[in-house]
This record gives sequence, C-alpha cells and structure tokens, in this order.
Amino acid sequence: MRIVSIVGARPEFVQVAVLSGELRRNHEEILIHTGQHYDAGMSDRFFQELDIPAPDVNLGIEPQAPSAQTGSMLKGLAEAIRRLDADLVIVRGDTNSTLAGAIVAKQLLLPLGHVEAGMRSYDRTMPEEINRVVTDHLADLQFVTDDAARDRLVAEGVTKGIHVCGDVMYDLFLRARERALESPPPDLRAALREPYVLLTLHRAENTDDRERLAAIVAGFRNAPLRVIFPLHPRTQARLREFNIDLPPAVLATPPLGYLEIVALECGARTIFTDSGGVQREAYFAATPCVTLRDTTEWTNTVEAGWNRLVGANSNAIAGFLADPPAPAVAHPPLFGDGNAARRIAEVLETPETAAIVAEARATRRARGYAAASER
Repeated sequence: MRIVSIVGARPEFVQVAVLSGELRRNHEEILIHTGQHYDAGMSDRFFQELDIPAPDVNLGIEPQAPSAQTGSMLKGLAEAIRRLDADLVIVRGDTNSTLAGAIVAKQLLLPLGHVEAGMRSYDRTMPEEINRVVTDHLADLQFVTDDAARDRLVAEGVTKGIHVCGDVMYDLFLRARERALESPPPDLRAALREPYVLLTLHRAENTDDRERLAAIVAGFRNAPLRVIFPLHPRTQARLREFNIDLPPAVLATPPLGYLEIVALECGARTIFTDSGGVQREAYFAATPCVTLRDTTEWTNTVEAGWNRLVGANSNAIAGFLADPPAPAVAHPPLFGDGNAARRIAEVLETPETAAIVAEARATRRARGYAAASER
C-alpha cells in the first residue's frame, strides 16, 4: 500500500520515529509535515535527533489562529494528497494537523487510520478534544493505547476497526532512555547536580489567557528548588506580551530535543506540565506529575496515583513544590509493552484492512476519482 502519514507537532514526530520503520517494511510511506510546529527547535531538531525520515512534503503552514490554521491545512493537504495517489491516510493524536488530515482523507474517500484513538477529557472547551472526537468518528481503523480507550469508543457507538496496540510513544521512550541518560543537556549539567523540577507549558488555554499564565508563574515564585523551563515559542511570546517576569528559581531554556527532555524527565523530582505527551512520559519515567490543566485525557495516570490536576491554581502549585507528591506504590503497565508500532503494522496486513482499502478504491473509481495503482 501507499500510506500517507500526516504530522505537525512534537508528539507526532515522536510517534513517527518508531512507526515509520515498521510501516516501511512492507509499504510505501509518504510523510507530510503540515508545519504546525514551525520553530526549528520544535520541528527540525526532532527529525534530525530521532533519525525520522525527511518529510516528502512540507506544507509550511504559517502560525495562525486555530481555525485559520486548520483551514490552510485543509487546502494544502487536499492538494498534496490528490497528487499522491494514496491508499490509506494515517493521522495521530489530537492536533489541528490531525483534524485537517482526517477531514481531507474522508473527503477524498480514502481509508483513515487514527493512532492514539479513544482518548477523552470530556472538556469540549479544549480544541484538542474536538479534534480527537471528530477524528475518531471519521476513522476506519482506531489504534488505541488500552482497553479503557476502546471502551470509550464503544460507548460512543464506534464499534468497528478498534485495535488495542499500546502507545507508540512508549516504544520510543524505552529505546531512547539509556541513550538520553548518557548525554544530559550540556548547558544544564551544572543545574542538574542539584534537585530540580521540570516545567513545560504551551497550551493556548494557559498561554493566551493572561490571568491563567500569571497565576501559573506565580505558583513558582517561592520555589524551594531549581525549576527548569524549556520555553515553547508561543509561551515566550506571551510572557513578553503580558509583561510577566519569571521568578528567580526558574531557569528558562530554549526548546530542547527529545533526548534532552527524556533525560530531564527521568531525573526530575516532579514534572509540572500542560502537555499530554509529557504527562505520559512522566509516567514512563516513573516521575510524579502535576498537570496544569483542569481536565486531562490521560485519566489512567491520575487513577494510578501518578498524576495530579491543579489547573492554574497558584497555591496548589506552590504546595506541590514545597511538598512534592509521593510516587504511588503501584506502577501498572498502562501503555503496553513497547511493541505498539509493530502491532499497528500487523493490523495493516490483515484481511480486514485489505477489504477496507479495496472497498474505498472501488468507491473512488465509481465516482471518478483516480484510484491508487495495484501494488
């Protein structure tokens, strides 16, 4: 098959690092980068560091408001995918790139696979929640991390094409951890000799709301230990725009590569984040996590006792800095066994998938679409 894989943001780059290798054993993969993460530190570096195949198409979508950005992606992806004569489109997670890729695939009558399907925060004020719900209800193949994600889909009436595979991000974490620990960020080695916490912050709900951003920063005002804070370009711009100064204990750094982040996650006393990917990586690293959101789609980490939700509550943040959350006694295997990418590739070899692709090809021919060549 000829498979079009769509990526645009950090978690998607991480997934490609392991999944592309499995897909390319028996298929032709064409990688489209929407450009959603446009900063070199957030995009180019991941491709180089993780040896991700270079994108075959880079749409270079400029940073815009979410609706405008998604609209630009729809136009660019439709033009690109029409030219590529594809058999199947794969999207990942819950980004604007995911939503745009899903819509374009179905408009072009192409089968759609969704990696990391079935996640829910049940907070429709989050753009990411809208993206994943719509994508799940469009997809033909749902690759879920665990049984709970499968059950959520079934409860919504999505009952076909669900495959419990584990988390591709866990696959890469297991492979990269030893290498990451051998080479911590050179500029931070002095800081890492003392206990520290890690902070990441990038979601629009936090960074574009001056009061929430100021409240989160205020929570670190009297931090009793070093706070290492890799700055997302959006966050850096909003701190300047809102004239918010970081407290003395906070050490801001440029965006870091995947291996550097993994090293910091493994060594941190606590991780404070609003990132879905970092919440998972905190669990992989067995590091307690404090999530700077009111809801999370990774409820299993909360239920397991490794993740706490505090939103933008300054006092709660300060409390967890002064008295770090203790690791839970149990650390169950919530995200599979490190073989998710292989399982996803195996699903693509099944008669079920072959039938989905063949039916879509026949429909496209009947409606005058240029069908993919037999391969």
